Amino acid sequence: MKRIVALLMAGTMLFSLVSCASEPAETAEEVDMVSELGLTAASKEATAATAEINSAVYSQLNFADTSEYDNATRGLIAAPEALELKDAEGNVIWSQAAYRFLNEYEEVPATANPSLWENTRNNHTYGLFEVVEGIYQVRGYDMANLTLIAGDTGWILFDPMMSVECTQAAMELVKEHLGEKPVKAVIISHPHVDHFGGVGGVVTGETVADGTLSLADQLASGKIPVIVPEGFLEHAVSENIYAGAAMSRRANYQFGSLLEPGPAGTLGIGIGLGQSKGLVSFLTPTYEVKQTGETLTIDGVELEFQMTPGTEAPAEMNTWLPQYKALWMAENCTGTLHNLYTMRGAQVRDGNQWALYLYESLQRYGGQAEVVFQSHNWPHWGQDVIREYLLDTAAVYKYINDQTLTLLNQGYTSNEIAAMVELPADLAQNWYTRQYYGTLVQNVKAVYQKYMGWYDGNPVHLNALAPTESAKKWVEYLKDTDEVLRMAKADYDAGQYQWVAEVTNVLVYADPANEAARLLCADALEQLGYQAESGTWRNAYLTAAKELREGNEGGQVVASKNDGNVVKNMTPEMIFDYMGIMLDKKAMEDQDMTIHVNLTDQGRQFVLQVRSGVLLYWEGTPGGEADLTITCPEKGLLLILSRNTEALAQAVQVEGDSAKLDLFMENLNQVNASKGQAFNIVEP
Repeated sequence: MKRIVALLMAGTMLFSLVSCASEPAETAEEVDMVSELGLTAASKEATAATAEINSAVYSQLNFADTSEYDNATRGLIAAPEALELKDAEGNVIWSQAAYRFLNEYEEVPATANPSLWENTRNNHTYGLFEVVEGIYQVRGYDMANLTLIAGDTGWILFDPMMSVECTQAAMELVKEHLGEKPVKAVIISHPHVDHFGGVGGVVTGETVADGTLSLADQLASGKIPVIVPEGFLEHAVSENIYAGAAMSRRANYQFGSLLEPGPAGTLGIGIGLGQSKGLVSFLTPTYEVKQTGETLTIDGVELEFQMTPGTEAPAEMNTWLPQYKALWMAENCTGTLHNLYTMRGAQVRDGNQWALYLYESLQRYGGQAEVVFQSHNWPHWGQDVIREYLLDTAAVYKYINDQTLTLLNQGYTSNEIAAMVELPADLAQNWYTRQYYGTLVQNVKAVYQKYMGWYDGNPVHLNALAPTESAKKWVEYLKDTDEVLRMAKADYDAGQYQWVAEVTNVLVYADPANEAARLLCADALEQLGYQAESGTWRNAYLTAAKELREGNEGGQVVASKNDGNVVKNMTPEMIFDYMGIMLDKKAMEDQDMTIHVNLTDQGRQFVLQVRSGVLLYWEGTPGGEADLTITCPEKGLLLILSRNTEALAQAVQVEGDSAKLDLFMENLNQVNASKGQAFNIVEP
């Protein structure tokens, strides 16, 4: 609402200027606003206003407290002098060498928030670390850590990182300094790709255990079980497949995929330095943990699980290792405030449940634990420290949840509450709850969305105009966009970067070819990026500035490769759901067809019906007539999904009107997940 009022005020001022002028205002064609305002496409240094804001951070936080750096560096066994990993083709997929600049500055540059710089410096610490005797981590070899628990005869691995190559390099470091031992089991805490994508670096299709066996028999077989929380597969698919293409593009902004590390570039993402770009693998889990308190003994190591669904992931679990007095917190506690909503897109997380599960962890294990460690950042040692770490983190999420609900019940809207909520002073001072990854603003809005949805109660916003149409009307009302740009440049010089970004972005949406608006918007976003304490916000601001200056580069991102096993492990229901997403519903809206499906390897039958372009399905014995009947093993459905007509003829038996199947397959064309989506974000 404040934005609209401000725009109306600006518009009123402009109408006054226009009506009082003796001569008509110069047209856009007559004025070179880029030259007049001194705008260029070059990246800028920090302005005086940004330097002042960043300098003020030193008085807000206790930089003499080096406890997080001490934790990040404690227990280092070995590390290569330089770390840069490449794939088989020689492409760099992970680089700590790119962050060597962090050691070259005696003072933090004005282009960086000093708090974020401190966090990035801690994440730049890499190598093989001892957590306690018998528990080790390779940190800084990928976005997530590789954790190794010593059993009687081999290793139990937790969360094998994101890329096969990174995991293999980490295991080579372990082998060099701790000796070679077999992997006895892999435990994956939750279904985010940075925690399972590297599994192919330690387990293959030949060495993975048979999931149809009991866990005892899996272990006795000498092969490697893959142990996950209940619901793991469902959520791995829903996040990485159903919305994967859109998430991939938005992740360019969140993770800074288009940016180079540097004082004016990316400074990591709070929970690590970013995404590796190697081969992402997937294996079907062989055992699901289903309840808190479930205990397993693997290779002489006792593990007790705590289920935490709806926290950092829809399916997640912590693990207590009593003989080591060590508590594994998955991604529920890290060295930063985390996300109740993540910018790449994901299901909104439950701040209240998150807090309660952390409190449960404290009550169940806090009195015994001597170390808490997790899949990102670094451990924390000592019972007093652990108590504060768990309690403070729980309190932060509970405060965000409860204070947002307090204010929404007083009638405040999402944006208003986000501008109002501040953490209590004691909680705000903790280095491990600072906004390096998640932020108060997005977490408050996540709570609002969870309980109230997108609608703020104002019926004006029920059916708002699309951004481009709205922008064109604002420009029509404002009349003289050159004068708007002059005013915006004056506000930029005064350090009002958020407003300048908002108003110039309206002009960009009204006319993407308005070069002055693009460049001024980019300059404002860049300064906001320099000021950001959150690594992901910094990445988003700087990426938007880069694309406004240079154009959409989303299609040029070097993305991780994928072994395709997530798709291959989809259930029939998941495949049918994804077909419905991929289907060109407009092209098929006049079609009405019924398809019977017989899955020979499962003994299951389904009925698919296309109705007005919508794909419906249900399981059961087909009744009535069908346009066609498909008989195949489950994997034959993937041939239909991928429109592989050549292989289809060999593997799938079709009875009835095969032209209907051809038509259906031709229209499975709305998502190209293999190439990703390079849609615009900061412009129409």
